Amino acid sequence: MRPRLVVLSGPLKDSTIPLREGEITIGREASNGIAVTDPSVSRKHCRLSSEGGRFRVQDLDSRNGTQVNGTGIEEQWLTHGDEIAAGDSAFLYLEEEELAPVASHVEFEDAQATADTTVIHPRDVVYLQPDRLLRELPASSRVARNLNALLKISRIVHAIRDLDELQGQLLDLIFEVVPAGRGAILLADQEGQQFNSTFARVRQAGQSQLVKVSRTVAKRVLEQGISLLGSDVVSSEDLGKIESLAASQVRSLLCVPLTVFQKVIGCIYLDSDSLIGRLNEEHLHLVTAIAGISAVALENARRLAWLEQENERLTEEISQEEGSLVGESPKMKEVYQFVKRAAPAESTVLIQGESGTGKELAAKALHRNSLRANKPFVAINCAAIPESLLETELFGHERGAFTGADRLKKGRLEVANGGVVFLDEIGELAPALQVKLLRVLQEREFERVGGNQTIGVDIRLIAATNCDLDQAQRAGNFRQDLYYRLAVLKVTMPALRERREDIPMLARHFVQKHAKRYKVKPRPISREAISCMKNYDWPGNVRELENAIEHALVLGASEMILPEDLPEALLDRAAPMEITEAKYHTAVKELKKQLILDAVEQTQGSYADAARILGLHPNYLHRLIRNLELKEALNEALRELPARGLRGLSGGNA
Repeated sequence: MRPRLVVLSGPLKDSTIPLREGEITIGREASNGIAVTDPSVSRKHCRLSSEGGRFRVQDLDSRNGTQVNGTGIEEQWLTHGDEIAAGDSAFLYLEEEELAPVASHVEFEDAQATADTTVIHPRDVVYLQPDRLLRELPASSRVARNLNALLKISRIVHAIRDLDELQGQLLDLIFEVVPAGRGAILLADQEGQQFNSTFARVRQAGQSQLVKVSRTVAKRVLEQGISLLGSDVVSSEDLGKIESLAASQVRSLLCVPLTVFQKVIGCIYLDSDSLIGRLNEEHLHLVTAIAGISAVALENARRLAWLEQENERLTEEISQEEGSLVGESPKMKEVYQFVKRAAPAESTVLIQGESGTGKELAAKALHRNSLRANKPFVAINCAAIPESLLETELFGHERGAFTGADRLKKGRLEVANGGVVFLDEIGELAPALQVKLLRVLQEREFERVGGNQTIGVDIRLIAATNCDLDQAQRAGNFRQDLYYRLAVLKVTMPALRERREDIPMLARHFVQKHAKRYKVKPRPISREAISCMKNYDWPGNVRELENAIEHALVLGASEMILPEDLPEALLDRAAPMEITEAKYHTAVKELKKQLILDAVEQTQGSYADAARILGLHPNYLHRLIRNLELKEALNEALRELPARGLRGLSGGNA
């Protein structure tokens, strides 16, 4: 036995006071064994004394008295669990040890089932078969019918993930047991102030799908968490005054809350305009039970829908990010695999590939997936900066190092300390700078121009080139030792013509990107335009493709991107006949030519009238004629028009 007092309230709350043999007093004075600085406690309030291992409490004529378990006492023996009150302080008297619950353990046995063991499949359980259960209960039993509905609902809410489908099924099942003509499920926002999701259904499919809901009733249920029933709306003092109910000729209604973890997330609203099938208290109880079963499922379905939308939004956002690589071709998958394995390392990387293939994007992907992701990424184009300035751009300079150097300037290498330096077109680096860069790679240190102080840096270097550095170093145009320092890890970005299967994805990506930039609606790309892009060799690679899509978005006049909207360089190339899509495009192109020729001939050479017949803008028709190279053919056709007209006229007279 370990007698003690646990303080439940007052200045000593949450403390534990051990009790020993003898006496101890409780009071406001500091001389008490238990001093309580509480004005509601007397100077000497009560005394605890032990005798034979037991404790008793005695009031010392205190001003507010001493209570045990809520009853005022003068003196009383204490038992385990008694609560002593002295003023505003409360003490729990404990004698026995409180044993913490111990987790049970599971032990498997391998004994075989005996012959009299009953085996049942879940599909045979009667309580999981509403129709069978209904047959086994009296046919007239309302309880059986309601139980059948509840069991059906309990099954569907665990089987449906789509929010609209779940709400539709739920209202259909409610209509089976409740004589409501209209129903709605209203879900509130996170603050529980407004309904941001509504779903309605009517009993008869031929009726208007518009369900008018009393905002007054729904808001009251949402705010107070109570179920409401109006079995006679017209005669009701409160409901009869609501104009929307009167306008809809509602005779009875009910509205019950949807509650999840003691928070009202929405409500189920039902009403009827029938004089016979009024909603009553039994229906109120039943729908309240249905709401209790389905509330969590509705909330989960809503959260799942939100998560899917958010996932789509984030995926789209990531795909439109400036520094993202796009493509699913085998060549690009090899690049992704390289980035995944090389990014966590600290090794220098050399990225090779033609201009416009996305070498800098690959460098940024390496940086984003590395341990230096939160550090600077500093890019320098070695071909874009004159040799005389590149040295100070890389290494910085001291004040007075040369004419005009009126202050100290840190170089890009110093600025990038801790992060990544990306040197694009490194093959253009002058021999003198190659030597200095080699030292940086070997020693991770350098001096500013005009200075003699050695500066140490912690950087990872990623270099890129569109020339063959291996061949350049063998020809003596690039330092061999620097090449081997740069090419610790190498990857080659594939040319766009080597991954034509990525063109549709890239094109759609650039449509989204530039539509957002120009604040216009993204336009779909026609099959013919995709075919045309696939048949082009793209000497400018992905950069040229992006420019082509931007060109089409700005100058295109139709609802979708057509071949005619693309730069003329793409249309000049004849499509290979062995490609099915190219054959299709060629046939469409010839049909367009013939339609334009016929329209211009029909209008006696009036392009404005021909455009009107074809349903095109005149400017667009002129562009089509130019892109399809029809000018000469049209001139030839127009020259022949008078002769044709005369022959036709003479034939008619005959």
